[in-house]
Amino acid sequence: MGAFSGFRAFVPVLSILPAPHALPGSRPPAGKRTRLRRLTGDVGRGGLLACLVSALLVALPVIALVMIAGTGSGDLWPHLAAYVLPQALLDSLILLLGVGALTITLGSAAAWLVTACDFPGRRLLDWALLLPLAVPAYIIAYAWLDLWHPVGMPQTMLRELLGYDNPRDLRLPDIRSMGGCILVLGLALYPYVYLPARAAFRTQAAELMEAARLLGSGPWRCFFRVALPLARPAIAAGASLALMETLNDIGAAEFLGVRTLTVAIYSTWNNRSSLAGAAQIALFMLGIVLTLLFAERWARRHRHYAASARQNRRLARARLSGWAGWLACALASLPVALGFLLPVGYLVVEAGKRVRFDGIDPAIWIEVGNTCKVSALATLFVTALAFMLVNVQRRADRPLTRGLARVAGMGYAIPGVVLALGMMAFVGALDNALSAALERGFGLSVGLLLTGTSFMLVYACVARFLAVGVGGIEAGFCRIPHSIDDAARVLGAGAWRVAARVHLPLGWQAIAAAMLLAFVDCAKELPATLLLRPMNFETLATHLYGEAARGTYESAAIAALLIVLVGLPPVILLSRQGNDAPSAAARAPLDGKAA
Repeated sequence: MGAFSGFRAFVPVLSILPAPHALPGSRPPAGKRTRLRRLTGDVGRGGLLACLVSALLVALPVIALVMIAGTGSGDLWPHLAAYVLPQALLDSLILLLGVGALTITLGSAAAWLVTACDFPGRRLLDWALLLPLAVPAYIIAYAWLDLWHPVGMPQTMLRELLGYDNPRDLRLPDIRSMGGCILVLGLALYPYVYLPARAAFRTQAAELMEAARLLGSGPWRCFFRVALPLARPAIAAGASLALMETLNDIGAAEFLGVRTLTVAIYSTWNNRSSLAGAAQIALFMLGIVLTLLFAERWARRHRHYAASARQNRRLARARLSGWAGWLACALASLPVALGFLLPVGYLVVEAGKRVRFDGIDPAIWIEVGNTCKVSALATLFVTALAFMLVNVQRRADRPLTRGLARVAGMGYAIPGVVLALGMMAFVGALDNALSAALERGFGLSVGLLLTGTSFMLVYACVARFLAVGVGGIEAGFCRIPHSIDDAARVLGAGAWRVAARVHLPLGWQAIAAAMLLAFVDCAKELPATLLLRPMNFETLATHLYGEAARGTYESAAIAALLIVLVGLPPVILLSRQGNDAPSAAARAPLDGKAA
């Protein structure tokens, strides 16, 4: 959703700094230090430790999940395999196909309209098309579910217009369906495709389109045969992010009656209290996620795009006037109206009604404090680890450090509910080991120290959104010339002094933007929060989920509106970035070469 550029979240930065043993008058180290330097360059043990800790944050819960799944689930697994898993898998695949098609269509079409055409309202729509990023999918589903009710405002007004009195006389298709879920998630997630596609279309050379027109191609053929293929890597990377968000979703799918794998995992653990059964479904789901990632990489294998060294002339926008211009404006406005204006307008009205009727519940401020506390702590850890990872990669890009950084960045690709299950198993085992050690050594019976505390939530957010911090900070640091690092090293500054005295002052804007993005993502995280929150600990997201599950929609309007207000700052930041594609760059858990 931050100040970043391009899809370069994990693009290796080749270090050109002179190693200490390469300076005149110094002797090369020997023995173990030499072998360590071959693996890590000259980052030393501190940099290697930072990479190792970051990778273990993500790897250990997954390893624990595999071990728990291997213990079996007794008589429950045959029931899950026969009755739960087939339907959940089918619903998930249909949902992925539908959301993928809708996000690619909406995102690519909107990006091409605002890039290649000039029509009334284009400047406003250029940034307004990003607004659905501020609204989590479960909030859009929550709003649409109440709006589209048979006695809701749209259907009531339509019946009055057509002269019907009874809701049974005229009833539109139910939003609680697979089609409704695809529509809601598509409206919420299309900006993931729109953002990189817009950047890709803007950077295409006008000469290519002009050459196609001279060869006899019309506007539509130029788009499908020239512009769209050149933008395909960016579109594919954005669509991959949208699909992973679809798999991660639990609120929208459950509200709209679609039983995905995520919903099946949550219900298996919450309703049947079977951690092993939930872990087995989670591993199956993790396999689907990895398949998506490898499929995206395979689809663009051996494909590279060459660019001229000179500055390319940008594509001139075609002027649309009259009915064509207003039609383009209406088409480009539709996703914004359905994905942002309508649900947010509903929240404002319902929140106003609630405040006038009963005031603001004091408990909401406790939930705001809980949300801010967890999000702020997680953001600090994310920023610190991301800053160290980026500096290690900038200083010495070696296979070991690069591999550890990629493992650390895979947290965003793992659905929150899967990561949460792995953490429950890992932290539970760690708690038992600590308790046993304290009892043996000091005779203290302390019980569980970490399980059931806010530590679990903070850990989940750090592991899941570390890629956000890495992507944002790295994209900002790419703009710092390496010659500045070289000058500092020649003057005697060590690696971490360069980071503190050079990178931090020059890259503070990128760091601040990455912090903002991480905070917002932590505040909106629902699946992991539902599983890991302590007893009697509510955040804004879990409050909204609970009220919607009970059907008391008006009581959750204030919490939903507060979440939307938290999500607006990064969207405003995005709109100021022009040609950049920060959100996808910050989040891309791919291999860094999407575009």
